[in-house]
Amino acid sequence: MPSYLQNYHCNLATSTSQSSTRDPVTNPELEPSFYHQAVQHAHWRAAMFAELSALEMNDTWALTTLPPHKTPIGYEEVYMKPPPGYLSKGDKRVCKLQRSLYGLKQVSRQWNSKFISVLFNMGFSQSKANYSLFTKKEGNSFVALLLYIDDILLASSDIDSIEIVKKSLSAEFKLKDLGLAKFFFSMEIARSKKGISLSQRKYALELISDSGLLAAKSALFPTDTHVKLSKDDGELVDDVLAYRMLIGKLLYLTHTRPDITFAVHHLSQFLDSPRMPHLQAAMRILRYLKSALGQGLLFPTSSKVHIKTFSDSDWASCPDTRRSISGYCIFIGNSLVPWKSKKQHTIS
Repeated sequence: MPSYLQNYHCNLATSTSQSSTRDPVTNPELEPSFYHQAVQHAHWRAAMFAELSALEMNDTWALTTLPPHKTPIGYEEVYMKPPPGYLSKGDKRVCKLQRSLYGLKQVSRQWNSKFISVLFNMGFSQSKANYSLFTKKEGNSFVALLLYIDDILLASSDIDSIEIVKKSLSAEFKLKDLGLAKFFFSMEIARSKKGISLSQRKYALELISDSGLLAAKSALFPTDTHVKLSKDDGELVDDVLAYRMLIGKLLYLTHTRPDITFAVHHLSQFLDSPRMPHLQAAMRILRYLKSALGQGLLFPTSSKVHIKTFSDSDWASCPDTRRSISGYCIFIGNSLVPWKSKKQHTIS
C-alpha cells in the first residue's frame, strides 16, 4: 500500500468549520464564489496574487489596448478581459494572450496531450479502467500518478522514485509542490502509524449545512428498512432540480462512504419524478451523515495480501419492478477497494 502521497499545483482548500455562518464575506473559512467575497480576506488575496504572478511569469498575456475591429475572447489572436482586481481603476487595457490559457475550449485537449506524451516518455503506462491514472514499475519501485485537469497526485512506497518523477516533470512544466497531500478533490487525506485514511468530512458538512440540517437530530441508520419506496406513492416534489442536485452530491460522497451506497443508489431511481417520501429518505441520509461526519476509508500500513469478497441480494424487494438489488464489496487484505449496489436487469 502506498505510504507516500504528494500533490502539486494550485489546490486551494479551506479548513473544516462547524460554524453555521454561510456567508464567505463574514466567514473566511468558507470558499468564496465571487471576487468581491474573496478580496475581503488576506489569504484569498494572496492566493489570487500567486495565481496571477504565475501567469505573468509564463508570459501568458501582454496588456494592450483593444483594437477597434477586435472583441475579447475569440480565435486566432485572442483578447481577453482582465481578471477582476488585476488592473487599477480606470485602466481600459485588455489581455492579449500569448500562450494557451485554461478555460478556453481548445486548451484542455492540448494540455492533456502534452502531459500524457511526457509521461509516456518517462515510462508510465495509462490505465484502461481510469484514463486519469498512470503507473510505472521498475524493479521494486512502483509509482502511481493521478491527473485531474492540472492537479497531480503522486503515490509511492519509495520516496526516491517520487523525487525522480518530480525532477522529470519540472524539466517540462512549471510545478508548484504542495508537499504531502492533505486535501485533494474534496477528499481529506490523513496519516498515522496505522495507515492512510480518506474522508470527505468537509464536503459532508457543507452538504448538511446547505440543506439546513445542522441543527437536526441525527439518524442511526441511512435508511428505514420498514419503508418501501415506490415511484407512484406520495405527492410530487415541487423543486425537482433541487432533489436531483442533492442525489448527485450524495453519489459523489459514496466514493468514501460505502455505508450509504445502497440508500443513495436506491433514491437515484426516482430522479425523473421524485415524490415527498423520496425527499424525506434523502434527508434521512443527511441526518445519518451528521452522526459520523469523519467516517471514511482506512488503508492499513500492513496486512496480509489476500482477497475477500462479500455479496448479497434483497430478493425482489422493489415494489415497482419486482427486481432484486444485488451488492458486493471486495477487500484486498484489510483494505476495502471496490464496492457496488445495483438493481438487476432481469427478474430472478
